[in-house]
Amino acid sequence: MQAAIVAEDIRKAYGRTRAVDGVSLTVAEGEFFGILGPNGAGKTTTLEIIEGLREPDSGRVEVLGRPPTPRTREMLRRVGVQLQGSTFFERLTAREQIRTFAALYRIPNRRADEVLELLGLTDKADTLTERLSGGQAQRLSIGCAIVHSPDLLFLDEPTAGLDPQARRNLWDVLRDLNAREGRTIVLTTHYMDEAEELCHRVAVMDAGKVLRADPPATLIRDLGGVTRISLPVAALTAEQARKLFPDAAVDATDDTLTVRTTEPAAVLAELAARDALRGLSVRGTTLEDVFLSLTGREYRA
Repeated sequence: MQAAIVAEDIRKAYGRTRAVDGVSLTVAEGEFFGILGPNGAGKTTTLEIIEGLREPDSGRVEVLGRPPTPRTREMLRRVGVQLQGSTFFERLTAREQIRTFAALYRIPNRRADEVLELLGLTDKADTLTERLSGGQAQRLSIGCAIVHSPDLLFLDEPTAGLDPQARRNLWDVLRDLNAREGRTIVLTTHYMDEAEELCHRVAVMDAGKVLRADPPATLIRDLGGVTRISLPVAALTAEQARKLFPDAAVDATDDTLTVRTTEPAAVLAELAARDALRGLSVRGTTLEDVFLSLTGREYRA
């Protein structure tokens, strides 16, 4: 399959800070690709270099078969970009805003209105953009990025600020763009469930480097299949759990006990024998576990 994006050893530094430190990525045409990482990992800078919004200090980037800069009219028509921070033209309604973007690509107003409906913004069409809520503005920003039906779509934290319903609806829109229309989509996100649900592959970044790039299922499988079993502390104390399950990791808060184990059947059998199943929940390994395993748990600025 032909590559939509090829990045080889790209680097970008700001003073002594290496924002991007030797990143290499290949994204196939038609692929849904995610870039994950903690704050300051270099995700946005990497995306902006690939989009042609920033020049790398070194390395090579190819987008749809050509360098992203200088930007050509053909390239602009084939690429859509939704930035992390969106700025709209002042004193325009949502409808006027998206129609203005459509006009830049000589796209008819009908298509702009269809995108408003697709993103659930028809009832806000006559609202000034500065009066939209944060989630509504985010959806309008995405609409402006897809109104010209680009072959390649870049989304930087597209569901930030959206409520759960809007977020799930947007997932359906993005799935349709990718699966039915064959659009290549690259997104950054802090939502691990979003990446696990949507992406064919994800790259986990930290400190400007790519730590792993694989399908979510492969990353989860390689972590070792730890199961989390949580129950109220009233059913079993942490001290009792550590004695009963010496090979498991036991964590406790004021009200919840969590046992992390690779042998869930034995733990569940023992809990059942002690009549300690009330309020119990079981969760397998997720992409969030992989993320924390690769990048650590410390707070990031």
